[in-house]
Amino acid sequence: MGELSTGIQFLSGVGPKRAALLQKELGLETLGQLIRFYPFRYVDRSGIRRIAELSADSATVQIRARVVSRTLVSVKHLSVVVEDESGRLELVFFKGVKWNYDRLEPGREYIIFGKLTDYNGKMNMVHPEIDVPQDGSMAQQVLTGVYPSTEKIRNSGITGKVMCRMQSAALSLCLPEIEETLPDYVIGEMGLVSLQYALKNIHFPKDSYALQKASRRLKFEELLFLQLSLLKQKYIRSREESGIVMPKVGQAFHNCYKALPYSLTGAQQRVIREIRSDMMSGKQMNRLLQGDVGSGKTMVAVLSCLIAAGNGYQSCIMAPTEVLARQHYQNICKYLEPVGLRCAVLTGSSGARERREIASGLEDGSIGIIVGTHALLEEKVKFHSLGLAVIDEQHRFGVDQRSKLWQKGSSGRPPHVLVMTATPIPRTLAMTLYGDLDVSVIDEMPPGRKPVQTLLTGQNRRNSMYKFLKAEIARGRQVFVVYPMIFVNDKLDISNVEQGYEDIMKAFPLNEGYKVAIVHGQQTNEVKNFNMKAFVEGRAHILVSTTVIEVGVDVPNASVMVIESAQRFGLSQLHQLRGRVGRGSEKSWCILVADFKTGKDARERLELLCRTQNGFEIAEEDMRMRGPGNLEGTQQSGLPVELNIASLATDGRLLNEAREYARKILEADPGLETPQNERLARELRKEGYDIKDYSKIS
Repeated sequence: MGELSTGIQFLSGVGPKRAALLQKELGLETLGQLIRFYPFRYVDRSGIRRIAELSADSATVQIRARVVSRTLVSVKHLSVVVEDESGRLELVFFKGVKWNYDRLEPGREYIIFGKLTDYNGKMNMVHPEIDVPQDGSMAQQVLTGVYPSTEKIRNSGITGKVMCRMQSAALSLCLPEIEETLPDYVIGEMGLVSLQYALKNIHFPKDSYALQKASRRLKFEELLFLQLSLLKQKYIRSREESGIVMPKVGQAFHNCYKALPYSLTGAQQRVIREIRSDMMSGKQMNRLLQGDVGSGKTMVAVLSCLIAAGNGYQSCIMAPTEVLARQHYQNICKYLEPVGLRCAVLTGSSGARERREIASGLEDGSIGIIVGTHALLEEKVKFHSLGLAVIDEQHRFGVDQRSKLWQKGSSGRPPHVLVMTATPIPRTLAMTLYGDLDVSVIDEMPPGRKPVQTLLTGQNRRNSMYKFLKAEIARGRQVFVVYPMIFVNDKLDISNVEQGYEDIMKAFPLNEGYKVAIVHGQQTNEVKNFNMKAFVEGRAHILVSTTVIEVGVDVPNASVMVIESAQRFGLSQLHQLRGRVGRGSEKSWCILVADFKTGKDARERLELLCRTQNGFEIAEEDMRMRGPGNLEGTQQSGLPVELNIASLATDGRLLNEAREYARKILEADPGLETPQNERLARELRKEGYDIKDYSKIS
């Protein structure tokens, strides 16, 4: 493995200074890392265009032309005129002026590749790539890779062409020692090319077919190892971890179910069957419950807790904020009235006497369901028989915090775990972030829930918007106004909570009877909870806020959600915010206010939100536009394994293939211990795939 671990500074033309820059900007230190740094697109250089055919709106073009003249306009400006049989074109250089002047000799012919620009009605090409025509030249490769770069790297002289030369040199050194990472049977069954072929043709494809084969091989390999690393934990756990067996449903469940004033949706019934099956199986449940805002996840959680109660076990429901925990508690108490099961709530603001009573009730088993925040994780909180842990909006909790719940199980056995999220996650991302959890989806809304009408408006319509808000308040309704930032940012000319609060106070003055509350992350919990409570209880007409209200605040009387500088938010986050209204029986509105300078792409995203209420459709589009690492609710988790070439946004079908294949491998050999899987086991031992086993805690 000598060459693969060699530092890139030893490549010709790199040196210590450039190597340090490549390490800092792109994380590239060794030749092995360099050859796994892939182009993100390719330029087709198979055709030669005639100068007379070119226009300034053309994409990058390639011509074959002879130098007519070269003129040093100044020390930092070189003008070169070239011609073919159809016409003339000016090439302009502001860097490498002397070097280009010396090498571009009048009368000689060159291959010239670049993008055309229009300068004062005249076409030219600034800083084109130039090569001497000769067969086999790497520069005339039909498909040329374009690599990710940064401004600092380009300014250091590491152009796309230099990167290609570096890759060519690195491959020459490294290819002979590249070892196959996949077993022969996988390569044969999946019809994959060898790793050496793939690496050579991903950088310098012989043709488009060779590129396609190389790309499929490298993507499948990446996704297979990703799924193996996730599913291996699940298979090991299913063999080793016994769960609490809950064989019956129990009277508490039946009493609650019969007393419901409405019927459960088909999706809710299906999910409850899946959860019940897990709890009866003798294996520990680790299930992710996805459901759009208002789809009825809380009801599913309550009925799951009642299954535990019917088998003699306690349940806890952990929420990310005190407001949400107390809200859950109030709703759950209503459901429990016909059951007679004791429920309690524990948060950071619970008093000493209340805490002592709760601690006693949990230890003697008289409290059947406890709802709370991080306070549930304290060492003093001990359970008589914890059988089910429900974690709401789990991405808001740190992994190590959640792990403390694991220790609180009954008789040393792990509680069943139900993770809930209202953040719609595309299926491919859910399979990756939660690869070792079983996934249930509530994809049906309860009947009678009215869709929120979503409108896109601009800054110039603010007066008419305020008039509409006043009309809604006059009807007894309340309004959310959400801003993307807390303080003024000189670099980003976008609305912010401080300025917004002042503007709202002027438009809705106290002397006219309007009451405005403000909530943001820089406030103390005491101030935040006081202001939030004023809005929840109807004492404030308008709540001016940052996205702290995104998760969970249930105010059925709020009928309007105004989102300022809406283009600054991700689609999934906007959808979450929109879900804060429309929770009552009245018609509700979401008004997206876009800034004057909102671009075409951002406007298209906002228009999509106006067209659909489907959170999963919105999440898929959000991932396609922004990539998986930026999705609201997932960036804290991050992807378990860094993907260099595969994309969760575009390679969903291949991910499914890789997942099914990984499942097949692990069913036959869960520990990857057979000789034929030795290569897979070796790769998974490498640092990049060393995934900490968090399966037991979420």
